[in-house]
Amino acid sequence: MIAKTPPMGWNSWDCYGASVNEETVRKNAKYMAENLAEAGYEYVVVDIQWYQPTADSHQYKSFAELSMDEYGRLLPAVNRFPSAKDGQGFKALGEYIHCLGLKFGIHIMRGIPRQAAFLNTKIKGTNITAREIALPNSICYWNPDMYGINTEAAGALEYYNSIFGLYAGWGVDFVKVDDIAREFHYGEIDLIRKAIDNCGREMVLSISPGASPLEQAEYFKQKVNMWRITDDFWDRWDLLEAMFERAEKWAPHSGAGHWPDADMLPVAAINQCYGEDEWTKFTQDEQITMMTLWCFLRSPLMIGSELTKLDDFTLKLLTNKDLLKMLSDSFNARQIYRRDDEICWLSVSKTGGYYSALFNTSDKEKEVRINLTSCEIDNVTQIFDLWSKEMIDIADALNVSVKPHGVRAFYIS
Repeated sequence: MIAKTPPMGWNSWDCYGASVNEETVRKNAKYMAENLAEAGYEYVVVDIQWYQPTADSHQYKSFAELSMDEYGRLLPAVNRFPSAKDGQGFKALGEYIHCLGLKFGIHIMRGIPRQAAFLNTKIKGTNITAREIALPNSICYWNPDMYGINTEAAGALEYYNSIFGLYAGWGVDFVKVDDIAREFHYGEIDLIRKAIDNCGREMVLSISPGASPLEQAEYFKQKVNMWRITDDFWDRWDLLEAMFERAEKWAPHSGAGHWPDADMLPVAAINQCYGEDEWTKFTQDEQITMMTLWCFLRSPLMIGSELTKLDDFTLKLLTNKDLLKMLSDSFNARQIYRRDDEICWLSVSKTGGYYSALFNTSDKEKEVRINLTSCEIDNVTQIFDLWSKEMIDIADALNVSVKPHGVRAFYIS
């Protein structure tokens, strides 16, 4: 089974927007292999507009000329990805990442390039043209590159087959498809699912942006491996606080092969494409809260920073083996209670025992209490703090001090 546990890796969006280049991808991949792979991080994902030669920020340039082949399939811009010359696409970059023991991913937008429709390119292996499957009234309001596809038209599946066949040849292991989840373009999701199944290579299918509709949870679990439960998540406390409600709703739908996605981790050096070394605005306690909540939800963990600039705190944050064990071996995660600014979560370990977390969303340090008996936890022999690595005195009621916007997380056995 693919994505048996939540996918973990790095995505270029938070730090480079649409401007990422081959040199940056290679150095981040090398860092991951040397410093993060042992903890489980393995996917290196090139985010949006790798096919746009003049992309230089998180902003998109309307109707820029895109790098594209004669069949309307987007190709890496050679000025940004030199190994893509002579029609090689991402093959060399994918091979480099695989040689490091990692996996390679790319971002795409749903649909077919507007440029292909304008030029009326043929769909590979057919006499059908781009205009015959393009829907000019189905467009993304925030990105100018694509038209949606008439999923009932002859040639629609053939087009998706053609691009995923190309990606398979590049050695792609992960595809993030954008402008498809929140608006729930289920027809194109169906075609993409079929095209991946037809391409002969296993690929994790991730869909964005959120918030994905909760009522379609069972559909997502059948069709995709991860789906966004939020719009772009950035380093703001209000967005993190709002994630508790989303996590509570989506936690029952986490399971092998299908994962609600709380989005990337905006830690350490982000927004690097503006010539400034911008650092996350999250406090250290907020970052610990974020990591803890993501792991209870069992969200994919995709790092959004420039990896080569990770400081000691962030590296330890991302590689906490006791917390990451919960990501891979827990189940039945749920919010036990929420009392104003006190939130308690609990999950069960597959190897016995429980994971519990006490969150403080207030602006002041406070004592937080959990009654273990009310959580149906009995015969407790030890309580281990997942962050301080200390053993906690056993009591029927657990009273701990929690910092502002902070958390105390435990393994209870």
